[in-house]
Amino acid sequence: MSTIKKSFPVMGMSCASCSASVESVLKMQQGVSSVSVNLANAMAMIEYDPNKTSPEALKSVLNNVGYDLLVEEEAGEQVEEIHRTQYIQMQRNTILAGVFSVPVVIIGMLLMDIPYANWIMMALTLPVLTIFGRKFFVNATRLALKGRSNMDTLVAMSTGIAFLFSLFNTVYPEFWHSRGLHPHVYYEASAVVIAFVMLGKLLEERAKSVTSSAIKKLIGLQPKTVTLVAEGEPEMEIPVSQVKVGFRLLVKPGERIAVDGVIVSGTSFVDESTITGESLPVEKMPGDKIFAGTVNQKGSFVFEAEKVGGETILAQIIKMVQEAQGSKAPVQKLVDKIAGIFVPVILLIAILSFTLWMIFGGENAFTQALLAMVTVLVIACPCALGLATPTAIMVGMGKGASQGILIKDAESLELALRVNAVVLDKTGTITEGKPEVTDLLWTVPDEEQKDSGQILLSIEKQSEHPLAEAVIHALPDSGERLPLSRFESLTGKGVQAEYKDQNYFVGNEKLCREADVSIADDMQRQIESWQQQAKTVVFFSRENELLAAFAIADRIKPTSTEAIRDLQNEGIEVYMLTGDHEQTARAVAQSVGVNHFQSEVMPADKAGFIQQLQREGKIVAMVGDGINDSHALAQADVSIAMGKGSDIAMDVAKMTIISSDLRLILQAIRLSKQTVRTIHQNLFWAFIYNLIGIPIAAGALYPVFGFMLNPMIAGAAMAFSSVSVVTNSLRLKGMKD
Repeated sequence: MSTIKKSFPVMGMSCASCSASVESVLKMQQGVSSVSVNLANAMAMIEYDPNKTSPEALKSVLNNVGYDLLVEEEAGEQVEEIHRTQYIQMQRNTILAGVFSVPVVIIGMLLMDIPYANWIMMALTLPVLTIFGRKFFVNATRLALKGRSNMDTLVAMSTGIAFLFSLFNTVYPEFWHSRGLHPHVYYEASAVVIAFVMLGKLLEERAKSVTSSAIKKLIGLQPKTVTLVAEGEPEMEIPVSQVKVGFRLLVKPGERIAVDGVIVSGTSFVDESTITGESLPVEKMPGDKIFAGTVNQKGSFVFEAEKVGGETILAQIIKMVQEAQGSKAPVQKLVDKIAGIFVPVILLIAILSFTLWMIFGGENAFTQALLAMVTVLVIACPCALGLATPTAIMVGMGKGASQGILIKDAESLELALRVNAVVLDKTGTITEGKPEVTDLLWTVPDEEQKDSGQILLSIEKQSEHPLAEAVIHALPDSGERLPLSRFESLTGKGVQAEYKDQNYFVGNEKLCREADVSIADDMQRQIESWQQQAKTVVFFSRENELLAAFAIADRIKPTSTEAIRDLQNEGIEVYMLTGDHEQTARAVAQSVGVNHFQSEVMPADKAGFIQQLQREGKIVAMVGDGINDSHALAQADVSIAMGKGSDIAMDVAKMTIISSDLRLILQAIRLSKQTVRTIHQNLFWAFIYNLIGIPIAAGALYPVFGFMLNPMIAGAAMAFSSVSVVTNSLRLKGMKD
């Protein structure tokens, strides 16, 4: 049995070290192929073999190390509720911690000489640590018992040590008096650090919830109820979860469409901007397809449900965006390695700082050593590192989804900015992909045309080529389907079929030559005339006798020329590949401004062409829409599928342009540049913050300037670093393309 790839919410993670721990624990389990844990959205993307393990088993393993995996089917709503409850509780605890901390700071800084000052500060600090900030100590203890550590360990150790030292000095000041020293207390450091860290976490959670707003908007596009209509029955409102394939549903003006389907009666205009990104409403008539999440504008219509639940286009988009936001950019792998050892390294630095101060600190050595150790533990921030990449990825992909650009993984988003060559398939990519027969020329007498036409129709009805549809629509259909004794698809050439012991061929000029079909001079001149007009010519022959030739035209998309020009202006080389005849390909290439093209290209040749460009050192993006493009899409560095193409092409591609508008390719590349630039900014500040902050906290400036960093300021700086990283990521939303 094949593996299953699924996202699960993870509860209990507070920093990058947590996500690294969760990932390493899950990866060690038998049957787990791959794991990607995203701190920003608290999700784990797990690929596992259901014969060797189960979500319940993985949940149990994580429970043992202090985390939780939500595996229930309704986890989505459950997670929302858990996060909402946790946020409200966090908000309340942060406010109360602040209220109790303020008088501690005032007394500690200004009113140290009032009676019982130390006892009052101790009484106010105690609830900050044991009630409002209790979570830090509970988590740190639980992880310590499992031999693990995270940011909670740093906070609990620093504030706990400062409090216990202050408590000792409050209860037993004679210990220092007898040695001629004043017993200092640091209650304000303990209380304020807890308050600042909690405030930072609160702001971080709030900002992180905004980064995932794209998913929430997409999920909110589906209505909760629909109007069911059945013959002889009154209209009935039912929950969308009860809709089954084949149900007929009524959609009134202004209502959102709940599931994918096809209109059976009525006409209207539908706003599809939520799915395609195209702002203009699309006219819909009986036979036209409609999609979940789009909005009916004008008239009412009845449609038949074709795809429901997780099968709808909207559901697939939501799933793709969720998986993409959970994926990791290559740069994140390095960050994860650093995060995995971050806390132990900080603990060692803190102990080293304490030791050096004890040796060289003079008469106040112990006090200075303690302060340095506490400040190092407080200022270190693995969160900023852990959030730098995933928050930018989530915002970038959410922005892409709102513009009609679906990005499957973070790697392709990171790579897209380096693309310097774009390879375009012609049909359905540069052109509309809706070919029509413009000319039809028979070489047989009129009385034979009807019978030959029925044979051709029967052959084309078995073909899956888009040109076959055009031929079917151009021929009169008697409804009779002739029994073909053999049918074979000849890749890149056409089809071959056998009827009444005679071979029939339908395909391009290459197939004609291979079948040794003779073409009269006047017919050859007509064919060349069609090809010069950028029309594709299809030949229909019996054995080596030509029966008919068709000219098929596929209209160039209105935006293709502009899109290709914009790509070239950015310094990106554009190539066009097509299976069409050279004259047809040349005419299309000239009309859209493509300088490099190849005609009569077989599907395997497309992949080979991309390999050749890659050997030349180019980073290649392949854009296609058909099954025959899937090999080339898989070969390309960045693969882009047109959303109105085949499901296979979209499965293989790492990006999907839902509206099939080529202009969005450059938009996707620009989005990639913006996102990667934001990631680099985030990582720079996160690394610089820790590289500068930790030595200062340890007392590196004291020998020269006599400056020691106050633990309270360190706590504020640590909180600010995480918030600034998330806020910088949110700037992506407002950036212009």
